[in-house]
Amino acid sequence: MEFVHPPTNFEIGKTTHNATAIMSTVVAGHPNSDSTSTTVMETVNGSHQFTIKGYSLAKGMGPGRYIQSDVFSIAGYDWAIYFYPDGKNPEDNSAYVSLFIALASDSSDIRALFELTLVDQSGKGRHKVHSHFDRTLEGGPYTLKCKGSMWGYKRFLRRTALEASDYLKDDSLVINCTVGVVRARLEGPKQFGIVLPSSDMGQGLKDLLDSEVGCDIAFQVGDETYKAHKLILAARSPVFRAQFYGPIGNNNVERIVIEDIEPSIFKAMLSFIYTDVLPDVHEITGSASASLITNMIQHLLAAADLYDLGRLKVLCEVFLCEKLNVDNVATTLALAEQHQLSELKAFCLKFVTSPGNLRGDSMFD
Repeated sequence: MEFVHPPTNFEIGKTTHNATAIMSTVVAGHPNSDSTSTTVMETVNGSHQFTIKGYSLAKGMGPGRYIQSDVFSIAGYDWAIYFYPDGKNPEDNSAYVSLFIALASDSSDIRALFELTLVDQSGKGRHKVHSHFDRTLEGGPYTLKCKGSMWGYKRFLRRTALEASDYLKDDSLVINCTVGVVRARLEGPKQFGIVLPSSDMGQGLKDLLDSEVGCDIAFQVGDETYKAHKLILAARSPVFRAQFYGPIGNNNVERIVIEDIEPSIFKAMLSFIYTDVLPDVHEITGSASASLITNMIQHLLAAADLYDLGRLKVLCEVFLCEKLNVDNVATTLALAEQHQLSELKAFCLKFVTSPGNLRGDSMFD
């Protein structure tokens, strides 16, 4: 192949890269094999824009002579664009322009997909495109055997058509070239000894609550005082957020008196706010009595509704459904009615109407 120095009046654009997976296969041995691997066939794509200014001065170079872009790199290989103003074949008598992409690396048997585009400079988007990317190739990707191997078109476009088109503007041409180099990537099982620990955020916040470090608010609940952090309370409860940081809230308040909530219930609610889990009612009540524990959960549900703690309400509902019996169904149903808990109410009514749960005396007496 004959190489000539290109004219000095052309501009070189930028090269961009990305990767696109196009096929994957799973490779396994025996059907009962304990090991698997995956081979991913993919293309590593990149693009280069080549601008030729002073096209009219390139006419008459003669067939087989070309203007070459700067060498650019895609997927670890060097490439260059070749534009033949008078065509590549002498027998075409300069009737066509030719356009090619060539491998410029000392490499062999490179399989790739290509796209050559002559840009419509009118802004209408009517580009002249020859592409491998938008169609299925019966023979697979093109193989470049060695340095200097080319892919392109000897008769890319009639020169008369080019010179009368919007591809040519201000005596300039813009050519885009995209290359997708095919590669095989083997994915095996990822083996490492790092063990992901479970989240301990809730425990950390609970330790902060118990230590009272950084507390800036105190709640007087009956004879008990509980300290907490305004920001944490505001993050968890819309009611506390409005109370401390709302338009009519008071961020400077240091003590709040809580009425109509038992100290143990408020303590349990604070525990949930910091840990996001239903507190250990056995630990809080110091009792193993099922009826006492159920009663506490009923009051905790009411407190959750008061402070708009949606998750705590649901946890309490689930607990009450699981522990529902003839001794507590009446109070639980009343609670569901009062706080408009439709699921809990429906479960209570279903329990009441079930023949197996009826007793000789009315459970509502």
